[in-house]
Amino acid sequence: MSGQHRWTARAVLFDLDGVLVDSMPLIGALLDRWADLHRLDRELVHRTAHGRREAELAAALVPSADPEEQVALMQGWQLTEFDGCRPCPGAAGLIARLDEGQWAVVTSGSGPVARGRLRAAGLPAPRTMVTADDVVRGKPDPEPYLRAAAALGVDVAECVVIEDAPSGAAAGLAAGMRLITVTGTDATWPDALSGPVVRVDSLERIAVAGAGPDRVDLLIGAEGEVVAGGGA
Repeated sequence: MSGQHRWTARAVLFDLDGVLVDSMPLIGALLDRWADLHRLDRELVHRTAHGRREAELAAALVPSADPEEQVALMQGWQLTEFDGCRPCPGAAGLIARLDEGQWAVVTSGSGPVARGRLRAAGLPAPRTMVTADDVVRGKPDPEPYLRAAAALGVDVAECVVIEDAPSGAAAGLAAGMRLITVTGTDATWPDALSGPVVRVDSLERIAVAGAGPDRVDLLIGAEGEVVAGGGA
């Protein structure tokens, strides 16, 4: 099903990398460096890392290593390297239409890295941000998105999550929220998800059609595709 879809919400919760900030080439280079350090397959590291915290990546692929040391190593690299970060298409215009109490960033990265990437991309940091430092269980667990909703004082049913990673998408749906996936031509998403989901290829397909103190009307454009129970 395709066409225009209108969702009314009170808050929009954004993943960071690949949704607001195009940092994927930078992240890819850092992951390659870490993979080579541990003599791991680069493709395996990339697949495992997408949407996960560094601690979870290290535990999955180098369980014999000290996880705190691995996190410190990777975050040390990330804190000093921001070249190439830029806003994803449509990101600046979309968040500019939202009041500070109507949006948050929910990322698997650390707070300093997230703020550095937003700054490097020329995007504002939101008042509410949930990072790897703030949760016990990262995505795909719903905890990060539940914490963001609580911080904003918004019921989960009134939140819309925007994600580009399957683990983050699963977290948003498990939290009881509606989901927009920025997936491009990734054909695996419809089979992997069930719930109130709309797929788009860019934030440019999403507009704020109206807003007030207690609502945000999102218009998902003609290229948006409902893949599972998206509704109107």
